[in-house]
Amino acid sequence: MLRESEVVMLILGVGVLFFIIVNASRLKNIYSWKLLIAGYCVLLSGWIFTVLEGFFAGHILNYLEHASYLVSSVVLLVWCCRFARKTVKESET
Repeated sequence: MLRESEVVMLILGVGVLFFIIVNASRLKNIYSWKLLIAGYCVLLSGWIFTVLEGFFAGHILNYLEHASYLVSSVVLLVWCCRFARKTVKESET
């Protein structure tokens, strides 16, 4: 079953991806920006799987959705740890 909130979340997510692409040169100033963008893209894939599971292969796409959320969370955790370590090193000097 397809929910309107899932479709709206996907539309907003694609809009943010468009914003990321348009502002890529500015985003490159963020520390470890590739990890941050990769985490977002994996999260976006989870939203895509959420919408697609309403049409076909529900169990498999549900598994992929939740696996995407897990991977996205781990990637963003790694980015946060790297950013925190960088900030601590800068404050010590």
